[in-house]
Amino acid sequence: MSIAKNLLSIKNNLPEQVTLVAVSKTKPVADLMEAYEAGQRIFGENKIQEMAEKWEQMPKDIQWHMIGHVQTNKVKFMAPFVSLIHGVDSFKLLKEINKQAAKNNRVIDCLLQMHIAEEETKFGLDEKELDTLLTSSDYLELKNIRIVGLMGMATFTDNQDQIKKEFMHLNSIFKKLQSHKDILKHCSILSMGMSGDYKLAIECGSTMVRIGSSIFGTR
Repeated sequence: MSIAKNLLSIKNNLPEQVTLVAVSKTKPVADLMEAYEAGQRIFGENKIQEMAEKWEQMPKDIQWHMIGHVQTNKVKFMAPFVSLIHGVDSFKLLKEINKQAAKNNRVIDCLLQMHIAEEETKFGLDEKELDTLLTSSDYLELKNIRIVGLMGMATFTDNQDQIKKEFMHLNSIFKKLQSHKDILKHCSILSMGMSGDYKLAIECGSTMVRIGSSIFGTR
C-alpha cells in the first residue's frame, strides 16, 4: 500500500472529533510530501533539528508538532514555527518555551505530559506535580504559552486491559482539568494512542492520535 492509501484508510475510519498527527520522524521529505499531497497537514517529529530542516523545505501551511522529549537548550530552534509541543514534563521546560515564544512574538500551544505507564523510562508529571504546577503563581505569569490539554503514553505491553486502565486514568485527569475552567481555559486536547493502540485510545476518550508506521511503514 502507498503512503497516500494508508493515510486515507486510517482517516476514513477516525471519528470526526479525533485529530491525526502523522509521525514522520526519520522519514525523508519525499514521503512527507506524498502524505501532504493526500491532504495531511499535521506532522509529528521527535528531533527538533530534523523538524526545523523539514519546516524549511516544506509548504508553510503545515502544522508541526514536537512529540519527543524536549531539551530546554533546543527550544529556540523550533520557537519560530512549532504549532504544538506534546511532551512538556516540567515547569523549567514550560518557562523556557515561554521565554523563546516571547522572543518570537508568539503564544505557543503546549500539552502537559502525564506519567501513566508502569515503566520508569517514560517521562511525565504525576497528578500532584500537575496540581502544583497549575496553581503556582509562577505559572500564571507565563503569558506566551497556552496549555491546551494533556498527553500520555501507555506501558509498552500486549496486555490490553492494562493499556485501557492507563488510558482511562489519563482521561479522568483530563476531565477533572476540563472542569477547572478557572485554571485552564483552553483544555480540549487529549493526545494518547499510537499505531499499535490508537483504536483503544479513541475508545478511552483520545482526541488526538500519533500514527507513524501504519502510514509510512516501519522504520
